[in-house]
Amino acid sequence: MWGSSSKFKSAKLDTMVGPNTEVRGDVVFEGCLHVDGVVKGNITAKDTESSMLTLNRGGRVEGEIHVPNLLIDGEVEGDVYASNRVELSTHAEVSGNVYYNLLEMAMGASINGNLVHRPRSEMRLLEHQAEDGELEREQPAQEAEGATADEKSDKADSANSAKSTK
Repeated sequence: MWGSSSKFKSAKLDTMVGPNTEVRGDVVFEGCLHVDGVVKGNITAKDTESSMLTLNRGGRVEGEIHVPNLLIDGEVEGDVYASNRVELSTHAEVSGNVYYNLLEMAMGASINGNLVHRPRSEMRLLEHQAEDGELEREQPAQEAEGATADEKSDKADSANSAKSTK
């Protein structure tokens, strides 16, 4: 699995969280992060296309992951955002949504959430909007539209029941 079958180029290991290690808090890295232990917090790669997170079997992340390249053979409890590539190996377990550009999933991997394809250009746009706060301003407007649609649905239901009683 980790040898010749992985499509990722061999990356230089910059940082490692060992199997008997638990990190509490957010982790920001550049290069290659290898997790065999537990990270309770978000993991974010600095803005480089070559950065990669490898989550080995027995490794666990409780938080969001924002990286360009990701190889999972452990457990993730949170949403995953990969602007380039996600590889889910046999023992991968993700409880959350997976936002990806390219995806490879082995038999045995499981996702309890949605798979959302996001082309690379769309991911960058969303990241830019979040930095500018535009994404947060758009959400209440969408909720307001949803409330309007619900109100329209309620009115339609009332009109239909009024017709059926006549």
